[in-house]
Amino acid sequence: MSIEFALPESIANQTGLTRMMAEQVMRALSRRYDEQEHQRPWEYINVIWPFIQQIEAADLKRSLSKNGGNGAKPAEKKQGTGNLRMIHMIETLSWGDAGIYLSTPSSALAGAAINAVGTPEQKERFLKRFTEGAPKWGAMAMTEPHAGSDTSNIRTTARLDPETNEWVLNGEKIFVTSGSLAGKESNGIIVVWATLDRSLGRAGMRPFVVEANTPGMTIAKLEEKMGIRASDTAAIVFQDCRIPYDNILGSPELVAPDATEGKGFKGAMKTFDASRPYVAASAVGIARAAFEFTRDTLAKEGIVIPTAPPYHTLSAMQRDLIHMEVELKAAWLLTVRSAAQLDAGQPNSLEASMAKVKAGKVVTLITQKCVEMLGPLGYSRELLVEKWMRDAKINDIYEGTGQINTLIVARRILGYTRNELK
Repeated sequence: MSIEFALPESIANQTGLTRMMAEQVMRALSRRYDEQEHQRPWEYINVIWPFIQQIEAADLKRSLSKNGGNGAKPAEKKQGTGNLRMIHMIETLSWGDAGIYLSTPSSALAGAAINAVGTPEQKERFLKRFTEGAPKWGAMAMTEPHAGSDTSNIRTTARLDPETNEWVLNGEKIFVTSGSLAGKESNGIIVVWATLDRSLGRAGMRPFVVEANTPGMTIAKLEEKMGIRASDTAAIVFQDCRIPYDNILGSPELVAPDATEGKGFKGAMKTFDASRPYVAASAVGIARAAFEFTRDTLAKEGIVIPTAPPYHTLSAMQRDLIHMEVELKAAWLLTVRSAAQLDAGQPNSLEASMAKVKAGKVVTLITQKCVEMLGPLGYSRELLVEKWMRDAKINDIYEGTGQINTLIVARRILGYTRNELK
């Protein structure tokens, strides 16, 4: 019995096209949009949008078929390649420029949440818009000034107005990726986490879809950041923001915290099982950009990675390069594994968190080491290496910090609950 490691032809072809986009368009724009924060890289957006529309259309068709929605028959249970395709694309686009990649119009985390717990009707209603017309963005708003990793402390509330049968949202969200674009551009959507009953903690939380330009939703400010500066990161305030009753994802029924499996918070956490491999792939792309540039630059000075001599005979620089390459490949293999499990319909919560932790640590290690190894040139703005180091750090923070994901890994392996291991 043999194991085939070759990429499916469709993914290989897509990766080749994506590499051309990253190298010829994104790299050329990289420094400019790092310096011009909050400016949208339309040169890139207008080129990538038709490609993204095709991907969104295929994903929507697959999702509806899988769930038997829109009159479709449930798909046969077989291995897919959608998530493998996505991580290869994201890794390559992030190799080009992570900030510009995050400006890519798509349903993004909003789509992941809707796919995780939305009904077939909601998927059709909210996600079909990303398959047609002008560029559109989706976003997910969870983090608050009082609740970062501690999501049980979320204070944004959702109250049902029985007279109008509308949900009324009040609260503040911060660090919303693509929040301004999704909140202002036509047909954008934001999935907002709010609580129906704070006394129930996480069990009282639900995600709600808020459409662009809904009255009561205000983009309070755009963040000025250390890295991924081309990315749109916003703070959003909800003040008596009214949305239709059917815009709640999942059931509004509240039950005891120990009976919420598959509902509310736990159901929507499937979003992160899908999105953490994507974040890990982005981290790997940044790390690969820095590693390849540093390796090639040092090779011009005669510092190469030999394959034959014993390890102890190598120089410190050569050993560092080998260590960096090993760590990079380990992070990528974990990422591929977590995505492949999703495609196979297997639970991947443990593996997704492992990939996220590993990739976050590796990208930070590699980019800092590259700046160090290149000396003054690595620290100067003449090269992109210092930018890659700044872009790297966020990958260890967002989508669940490295510490939180390490806790998840430990709990899964040791069989502890959240209350038993904090």
